[in-house]
Amino acid sequence: MTANVLVKDDFSPNSKRSEDQRSQVLPAGGQDPERFDWLEVWYPVFYTEDLDKTKPNKFTLLERDLVIWWDRHTASWKVFDDRCPHRLVPLSEGRIAEDGLLECPYHGWAFKSDGSCDRIPQQPDNGSANTSKRACVSTLPASERQGLLFVYAGKPENAPHTKIPIIEPLEIDTDKWTLFGTFRDLPYDAITLLENVLDASHLPFTHHKSVGNRANAAPMVLDVLESDKFGFKGIWEEGPRRGKLGQQDTTFIAPSLMWHDLTSKQFGRTMTVVYATPTRKGECRLFARFPFQFSSAIPRFFIGITPRWYSHIGQNAILEDDQIFLHYQERYLEQALDKLENNGNYAKAFYLATQADTYVSELRKWVDRYQANPFANQKLKPALSKPVLLDRYHSHTSKCASCSKALKNIRKLKSVCLAIAAIAWTISPLIGFIVAPNNLTLILLSSAVAVIAIAVWLVCRNLEQKFIYGQETPLRNLS
Repeated sequence: MTANVLVKDDFSPNSKRSEDQRSQVLPAGGQDPERFDWLEVWYPVFYTEDLDKTKPNKFTLLERDLVIWWDRHTASWKVFDDRCPHRLVPLSEGRIAEDGLLECPYHGWAFKSDGSCDRIPQQPDNGSANTSKRACVSTLPASERQGLLFVYAGKPENAPHTKIPIIEPLEIDTDKWTLFGTFRDLPYDAITLLENVLDASHLPFTHHKSVGNRANAAPMVLDVLESDKFGFKGIWEEGPRRGKLGQQDTTFIAPSLMWHDLTSKQFGRTMTVVYATPTRKGECRLFARFPFQFSSAIPRFFIGITPRWYSHIGQNAILEDDQIFLHYQERYLEQALDKLENNGNYAKAFYLATQADTYVSELRKWVDRYQANPFANQKLKPALSKPVLLDRYHSHTSKCASCSKALKNIRKLKSVCLAIAAIAWTISPLIGFIVAPNNLTLILLSSAVAVIAIAVWLVCRNLEQKFIYGQETPLRNLS
């Protein structure tokens, strides 16, 4: 059993800590200079606003199934291995008992925040089996930062000394930032996700008509300014839209955080931030965050009044622009690397022909240089079908507090509209023939109510589908 650690300290060089404490700071990825250990890292697993305090929440981190639950006694989130020590059933299928403990669904064993077993209902009054180490659940360190719950996957004793990968610019002039974002479980590796978002040259084509435009495609000169085991920094001096927006800086913080940072006269300062949390081989959870410091108050106002669920619908559509072909690209790359003539060399499998591929190349070099493949020697599963790849409900909606609530309300509104329409259509003939045969206004009003109810029902049905399934043909391919 290990202790559950809630870390609140900032281990950055600017934090107000003693020199002795700073000397204890450990590098993410372990202390081996030639190898990056993906376990010795803090990873975001949920936006805290999407976690349900009334029941256990489940997540998989680096193939390790976890249960996340709110301990009201310590007013903090706890993270356990998702297995009861008794018969190894998932605790995430259990409940938070009346006394606030995590209760197993199978035989009612209950666990405290430190993983110790508080009670075994089948145990005699004088029994002590619950005090055995074998009755305890393994726990993982957890910390809340910048609206995210982070979990440490490695040795728990290293967690308090390992820096949490937050978005450092947000710690400066906090009140000036406007922030929105989304998350989604993606059907490809964390490395594939990072490779994709580091590659700004795909935006004009892949995201044409959504957030890109083919007319903006142009040669790109990218430069890597510094690179080591802990990531790299780069610069694109000309910047997007053929230089109209100014220089763009890029930061990759190994192994799972990157951002593009751009300041322009038109929009102020804008950032595109992505966390790629590895779940299993060929799967990851994306956390996308979009911090802005606008030069005008108007955009900030409109972002502030936009419902979170509504912005998620649009962001899901953007993610689906490249979701299908990236899922297949991984498999083609795996096949190419297995070829004898390529000998596992990505530079032979890919043809990286221009400087626009600089960051992609640098990321792949980092993986090779520091043996940083989290699922080395594992093979991808067979490709998924298009309907599964476009599923939104299981990959996002069911796990998002805002979207699941909106979907529930939309379905309620659909039922109400259907009932109103049915009643209106039913009473309309009665009004016309029995109640007020000469009152045309009343008849038209009754019919109008039915028509409006059906129209609202159709709008709700269209919205409902956007929470469940993505658009099969991306905007770029629509004439």
